[in-house]
Amino acid sequence: MLGSHFRFERLAALIRKELTQLLRDRRTLFLIVTMPLLELFLFAYAVDLTVDQLPTAVADLSHDAESRALLDALDVSGYFDITLYVADERAVIAAIDRGDAKAGVVIPPDFAARLERSEAQALVLFDGSDSFSVQSGYAAATSIAQAHAMEILTRRVERMGRELLTTPIVSSTRVLYNPNLNDLVFIMPGLVAMLLQILAVNMTAQSVVREYEMGTIEQLLVTPARPLEIVLGKLVPNTLVAFLSLLTILGAGVFWFGLPFQGSVWLFALLSWLFIISGLGLGLLVSTVAHTQRETQQITATIMLLSQLLTGFIYPRGPMPLVVRLVGNLIPLTYFVRIARGIITKGVGMRFLWTDAVALVVYSGIVMLLAAVSFKKRLD
Repeated sequence: MLGSHFRFERLAALIRKELTQLLRDRRTLFLIVTMPLLELFLFAYAVDLTVDQLPTAVADLSHDAESRALLDALDVSGYFDITLYVADERAVIAAIDRGDAKAGVVIPPDFAARLERSEAQALVLFDGSDSFSVQSGYAAATSIAQAHAMEILTRRVERMGRELLTTPIVSSTRVLYNPNLNDLVFIMPGLVAMLLQILAVNMTAQSVVREYEMGTIEQLLVTPARPLEIVLGKLVPNTLVAFLSLLTILGAGVFWFGLPFQGSVWLFALLSWLFIISGLGLGLLVSTVAHTQRETQQITATIMLLSQLLTGFIYPRGPMPLVVRLVGNLIPLTYFVRIARGIITKGVGMRFLWTDAVALVVYSGIVMLLAAVSFKKRLD
């Protein structure tokens, strides 16, 4: 017994009641466990942050060996797929407007002559409505143009019988933790965290609101159970189900998609437990505001949208305005995304993650307290 108001006997009875409801509704339990796994496969196979083979429209007004060499360099790179030859720049823009091309190349008629004077320019156009295409294509076009220019300069110096001097600074680049630049290594840890939050918030909020709609909440409210006992009675069984789902989606990420797990499994399990508690508490808090499943779906959908945009799951938080970052701090995913990437991808320990761990502890305590206070032992 923990004081005169809290009784473990009542808490144990509430936990048994929740577990019985979960096990009886096998269809819902099956969906709870398998839906995050299905979403994981859809995200993993559909999301590709590196865009290549961009359909490209070309207006070659020079028609000489130099212009063909430049186009060959673009085509061989793998980033551009020349699918259309048109007459001029206006036709290139029209092809991009129609959706026939994502990029366009315009080579002026005096390209070869200007190249001899080191004044040659080629216009590369991108469809600005597709951000990933622009980012990948712009970087690739710049790199290809520089490499092609260096190749031309080398040939020109060799024809003159001279040796090309090396540059005084040579940069050496090494990518840590993801040397192959595999998008799944970047997206998968955050995706696991995202799916776990969706499950935790929805599962708890829906379980409480369903009792309101079915009328069983009245039976719960006339019992001697205290609000904290009711909250914990909802929390414990859902924690077990969320952990089972976490093992499922993380196992699929490691063994099916080959996600390298670099850090401590036990540390990840501990911090995942904190994150699950915070998500379940947030779901309980949502359930105290919404009294129908439609209202619950609307609120949780808003939370999920903000989670995708403001937590660093996809977009970096550094360039965001301060107010936007503060809103993101109200979502537990903000802290667990850094934890998941730190442990899974980097293999770091608590020394580097303690601030996010403390934030999850504080967050969990606050939302659980608010949920317990808001959960009134009466019908409004």
